[in-house]
Amino acid sequence: MPLCYFVSDLHGKKDRYDKLFLMIEEEKPSCLFLGGDLFPSGIYAGETDDFFKNILFKGFLKLKKKLGNRYPRVFIILGNDDGKSKEEEIIRKESKKIWEYVHNRKTRFGIYTVYGYAYVPPTPFLLKDWERYDVSRYVDPGCVPPEEGWHSHQVKKDEVLYSTIKTDLELLTQKDNMSNAIFLFHTPPHQTNLDRADLEGKMFENVPLDLHVGSIAVKRFIEEKQPLLTLHGHIHESPRLTGAWKEKLGRTFAFSAAHDGSELSLIRFDPEKPEAASRELL
Repeated sequence: MPLCYFVSDLHGKKDRYDKLFLMIEEEKPSCLFLGGDLFPSGIYAGETDDFFKNILFKGFLKLKKKLGNRYPRVFIILGNDDGKSKEEEIIRKESKKIWEYVHNRKTRFGIYTVYGYAYVPPTPFLLKDWERYDVSRYVDPGCVPPEEGWHSHQVKKDEVLYSTIKTDLELLTQKDNMSNAIFLFHTPPHQTNLDRADLEGKMFENVPLDLHVGSIAVKRFIEEKQPLLTLHGHIHESPRLTGAWKEKLGRTFAFSAAHDGSELSLIRFDPEKPEAASRELL
């Protein structure tokens, strides 16, 4: 029965990483899922570079040397607040065997298949590296279309205009059997306890804002494909507003590690018994 960790939205906070490294050293989980928004804000390039080198890379490398063959499998994606310019560096560091980058990829973990997907639907923010149209080119009131923001890397205009989360997920999973699939998303599914934003009573140009800001494509994907387990982050305040960090959609267990407090939100789970998962604020 493997012990797995899931964390997300650490946003470059050193104290959260210190707590995470300490817990891994003490409990020695079989794997760790990192669900994006790992760096300081993507607009601060210098701070991001220092964080990558001195906290993220050196922290995991030191932990690997200390734990040896008890070092966990580490599956990693980025999030909408992480500049995509760091993706290449993360992929390069895979050669050190400290993590496995799984965005738009799949890999085996025992009897399970791990998939990763980092994109989120359009937001009000201007960094668009990890934003996609969802199921169509509709954008919620108050949000900025992907082509009207900025990117930290070169991107083709047609990709920005015509790619969707829906199509990406179809291409990634094809006709795969999802019965033992663990899916690492950054966005939560739409209209669930995991995507509730603090927008009660707020308007944009006299139009009420949707309280649920997750992905319709991800929600439909879960409902139709029924993976074993899906992991989410992105909407920090959702657990506080709904009182829930997990939800069951058919046979699929969905967990969110997002948190709007200063603590590290750590989810522990066993994929053989996902119903027994727990969440601890450290």
